[in-house]
Amino acid sequence: MYHPTTRLLTILELLQAHPSLSGEALSRRLEVEPRSIRRYITMLQDMGMPIEAVRGPGGGYQLRPGFKLPPLMFSEEEATALVLGLLGTPWLEIGQSSVAVEGALAKVLRVLPLRARARLNAMTANLVLSPNEHEGRPAAALLLDLSEAIQQRQCIAIEYRSHHDQVTHRTVEPYGLAGWWSYWYLVGYCRLRQGYRLFRLDRLQGMQVLEQHFTRAGDFDVEAYLREQLGWEGAHAQITVEFQATLHAVQQKIPTGYGTLAETPTGVLFETQYGDIADVARFLVSRNLPFVVHGPPELRAELLQMAERITHSAMATQRQVE
Repeated sequence: MYHPTTRLLTILELLQAHPSLSGEALSRRLEVEPRSIRRYITMLQDMGMPIEAVRGPGGGYQLRPGFKLPPLMFSEEEATALVLGLLGTPWLEIGQSSVAVEGALAKVLRVLPLRARARLNAMTANLVLSPNEHEGRPAAALLLDLSEAIQQRQCIAIEYRSHHDQVTHRTVEPYGLAGWWSYWYLVGYCRLRQGYRLFRLDRLQGMQVLEQHFTRAGDFDVEAYLREQLGWEGAHAQITVEFQATLHAVQQKIPTGYGTLAETPTGVLFETQYGDIADVARFLVSRNLPFVVHGPPELRAELLQMAERITHSAMATQRQVE
């Protein structure tokens, strides 16, 4: 639960991090009513904080140019959120250096009071998170470059490998990024195909940010497009699978938000909705847990075809060895 002092410090941090923020933006970030923001701003101004209100379109609140806040301490709640986020980086499928993660953890812990530091040290020493072992992790630098291109509305040139292993050279207007079902995706307008497309980052053979800028279509909803393409909602298959394992074991393999988990007398029932059955089949097999598919029939068929391909490859390998 937030205390008023925490909210005041949060407002100062936000205003130092952004040139200007509207009252609506601040109320949304702090999850309070706009009138509460006005009250907090007045309190800060009464304390001598040089917060200025800018009226008109694009206006809002800002700190007087040149004003810098002294370093602020993290609350235990904030530090816990940061530590959990850093410990969970393997789940994000980002090729981030473990040295960078350890360095960030050390800096967070260093500025904490002794009691909070001891509690969080205990958590880092005793918390176990299974790493996600997908091989196509995008480098953190790639995500940063793409994010900047999206923000600056700069075109990118990519070499993209399709699922048929065909490589094409494309110019793309980047619109957004998404991480879903163990993969990272780029949403953009493909000038080669003359339409919006979803690109898997692990299939990018090369990427270059171009000097050319583009005008973003105002009526294009990135989130709605992602939901439609990736199966977040709409007419997609209802996946029902029972893992023959303990709830704890399944929770270590199924990231939060992928679907619902419920214990049964014989295992754990996993339910979700998704549009690409082949992706679901690969995901389930990669969990390395025994399971039974209750539905849909298309998923059973995909798994049978996958098993046939694996068996064929295994037999061919055995013959080669012999």
